[in-house]
Amino acid sequence: MKKDNWIYKVFLMTFFLSLAFSFISNAITTNANLIVMIVITILVIVIGIIFDMIGTAALTSNEATFHAKSSRKIKGAKESLSLIKNSVKVASICNDVIGDICGILSGSMGAMVAISLSKLLGGNITLSSIIVSSIISSLTVGGKAIFKKVAIKKCDSIVFIVGKINSVVKLNKN
Repeated sequence: MKKDNWIYKVFLMTFFLSLAFSFISNAITTNANLIVMIVITILVIVIGIIFDMIGTAALTSNEATFHAKSSRKIKGAKESLSLIKNSVKVASICNDVIGDICGILSGSMGAMVAISLSKLLGGNITLSSIIVSSIISSLTVGGKAIFKKVAIKKCDSIVFIVGKINSVVKLNKN
């Protein structure tokens, strides 16, 4: 049986991405006002939703569509095929690694928002925390549910957009 280092790679990738995202978000929000913290928290939620959509699209996309585009040398088709052929890994990275990091980050940033909100309004920190965490949960779960549906209906288009982006930034090593 072939030894699979995928688990170790995912662990290390998650650790370093989480470290980088946490560092950047903490650096930005440490002395930021409440509005900036709210905007950054929403941005983190949106990033999690977008990556969840990409992971779902990669799993449900049709490979045949991209073989035809690839044979016509359409830019991004080869990269799209690579995404589909590695759809389990793509979904794992997008849905689990990035999605989970964004969920954890939005939760910790929500705590900072709740503290700032309770200080600003002179309210109860517990009540602020409950309200902020409920809003973050609703936006995350609701957004993922809405865009999962979009990902299934528009999977080929989404994968093709990501493939085009990959072809421009050369994220794909194949």
